[in-house]
Amino acid sequence: MIEKLISFSLRNRTMVLLIAASLFGWGVYSVQTNKVDAIPDLSENQVIVFTEWMGRSPQLVEDQITYPLVTNLQGLPEVKYVRGTSMFGMSFIYIIFEDETDVYWARTRVLERLNSVGNMLPEDATPTLGPDGTGVGHILWYTLDAPGMDLGEQRAVQDWYVKFALQNVDGVSEVASFGGFQKQYQITLDPNKLTYYNLSVPQVIQAVRSNNNEAGGRKFELSDIGYIIKTTGYLESANEIENIPITTNNTIPVRVKDIASVQMTGETRLGIFDLNGKGEAVGGIVVMRYGENAEEVIENVKVKMEEVAKGLPEGVKFNIVYDRSGLINESIDSVRSTLIEEMIVASLVVLLFLFHWRSALVIMIQLPLSVAIGFILLNAFGISSNIMSLTGIALSIGVIVDDAIVMVENAYRHLADATKGKPWED
Repeated sequence: MIEKLISFSLRNRTMVLLIAASLFGWGVYSVQTNKVDAIPDLSENQVIVFTEWMGRSPQLVEDQITYPLVTNLQGLPEVKYVRGTSMFGMSFIYIIFEDETDVYWARTRVLERLNSVGNMLPEDATPTLGPDGTGVGHILWYTLDAPGMDLGEQRAVQDWYVKFALQNVDGVSEVASFGGFQKQYQITLDPNKLTYYNLSVPQVIQAVRSNNNEAGGRKFELSDIGYIIKTTGYLESANEIENIPITTNNTIPVRVKDIASVQMTGETRLGIFDLNGKGEAVGGIVVMRYGENAEEVIENVKVKMEEVAKGLPEGVKFNIVYDRSGLINESIDSVRSTLIEEMIVASLVVLLFLFHWRSALVIMIQLPLSVAIGFILLNAFGISSNIMSLTGIALSIGVIVDDAIVMVENAYRHLADATKGKPWED
């Protein structure tokens, strides 16, 4: 079989060269379009369901949220297993699918099942899907360098301006905010005053909710002009909350300020973010979407940051604290330089020991062609250029060089013996 293949190739040299040139061109294109990352994505094909039920103990979360979700999500198609974790006020469900399952098809199946189990959960507990990222999706971390701005203002800038802008970048699944304070109006009730006015906590909550609302009316036409009628009732300040009436006592209204204090404060935190021991900071984590090109997404995020920085308050700028593109470039450049060195050294060794340029040319053509075909296969199987895949190509070059040297030297010797010193090279 091998002899017939060699004979066919020798009789059809032009065809073989055209095929080799086509494969090499395809390989060069594959090198340029192949996804680049520093490390391979070995995480499981999973969908995360997150449910928040603040203030409840882990055991209560386990019984009323985690257990019902786990038992109902186990019957999904192509699911390997379902894992659940309960903690204070939060529940995490990890649905692990088969490796060949499309992640977005899996997310659709999970979402369909969640729509049918919602009535089994507590009224104020709503399960949501986690981002469509992977375990190695954290590609860039940044903080806001804002001297003179308090942590609450920094977090507001991050949540209401920076986050929404960066989430529009192609390939970004989520921008997770961290650090600072999330602003909120806090009503601190006085239990003695509640008892004095014979009020309960649900009454206060109901009064605040009913007074924080807008209502729409119908269209009113006058002189061929239509007017839309609506009432504006959203609370906009702590003073408005203080003046909300709860009940009446002898025709005198009892307001929120009579039984509680209202102030602007931050949400309760479970931890802080400290930057290099210099104090607290506010920033975000950019999570890459499943199957995207890490190097390209990072570059697009940086371009977007330059655009977003123009709208930041005066003196505020971005400070990138983790950027995987540096690791990617250093890793890829190191392995690529090794590939080039191996090809050059192998060709020089053949040229030195055989002292025959045509034999060295065979190896010089064979090595880059083999590497180019390797990148075609990487693209075909969806494998990115990372430390593992490129190292595998580098190691395989040693085998290719071994085979090439043996075959070329053997052919050279047989041709030399057959021609007995005649100029067969011509």
